[in-house]
Amino acid sequence: MNNKVRQKLMKDEVVLGTFFHMGSAEAIEALGIAQLDYVIIDTEHAPFDTESTAEYIRTAELKGLTPFVRIKDITRPSILKMLDIGAKGLIIPFVKSVEEAHKIVEYGKYAPIGNRGFVFPRVAEYGYSSIAANIEAYMDLCNRNTMLIPQCETVGCLNSIEEIVAIEGIDGIFVGPYDLSIALKIPGQFDNPVFKDALNRILNACNEVNKPAFIFSGSVDDCKSYIEAGFKGIVYNVDVTIFIDAFKKIKNKILG
Repeated sequence: MNNKVRQKLMKDEVVLGTFFHMGSAEAIEALGIAQLDYVIIDTEHAPFDTESTAEYIRTAELKGLTPFVRIKDITRPSILKMLDIGAKGLIIPFVKSVEEAHKIVEYGKYAPIGNRGFVFPRVAEYGYSSIAANIEAYMDLCNRNTMLIPQCETVGCLNSIEEIVAIEGIDGIFVGPYDLSIALKIPGQFDNPVFKDALNRILNACNEVNKPAFIFSGSVDDCKSYIEAGFKGIVYNVDVTIFIDAFKKIKNKILG
C-alpha cells in the first residue's frame, strides 16, 4: 500500500516518470528496470481499457515502479475504477473549476475527507490482508497513499489555482504545458512571459500549501530547468516517442 513517490516527495526529493502509451507489459517492465520512479498509464489519450490497465499496474508494482493513471474525465466511475484496480495516483485532465476539484476529492478519497465508494480491492487482498482488519485505519491509509493530482491546463484552473491546490485531498498539481499554452493563446510558446508567469503562479500556490508541482516536458534541458525552478515531479516525454528517438539515433550512427 505504500506510495514510494509520495514518500520521496515528503523528503523533498525530485521524482521522475514518463507517460505510457505502448500498451505492453514488457514496456512497463523496462521502465521499472530503468529505475524510474513512476509511470503514468494514459487512459485519456491511449486506447487502454480497465483490464489492460490493471495488468500494467500489477506489472509496475512487480518492478518497483509506482503506477499512476491519467483518467479520461472527472466522473465517479473513472476515478473509482482506477483506484480500485490499484492506481497509486490519478492525474485528472482538463480541470476547470474549484467545484470540479471538490468532485475529484469526493469521488477519490474515503470519508471523512471524501465519499469514495468502499470495497476491499486487490491491493487489500480482497479483505484478507492484515491492513483490512480495521476499516477506518484502512481508509486512512488509502487516503494518505492515494494521490489526486489535477492538471492545470485551462484558464479556469489557473485563475483558481490557489484555492484548488489548498483543498484537503488534493495532493498536488500537474501542469499540462501544451494545453495550458493553447488556453493562454500562445500555443507551444513556453518561453513567452505569459506562460512563465503562469508557471510561477502555479509553483507559488503549491509551495504555499507545501504540495508538489508536476510538469511534462519532452526536453531534457527543460526538465533540468523545471527542477531548478522548484518542480518536484518531472514527466519526461512519452514512452513511444523515446523509443522512436532511440532507434533514429541508432540508425544514424550505424548508417550515417
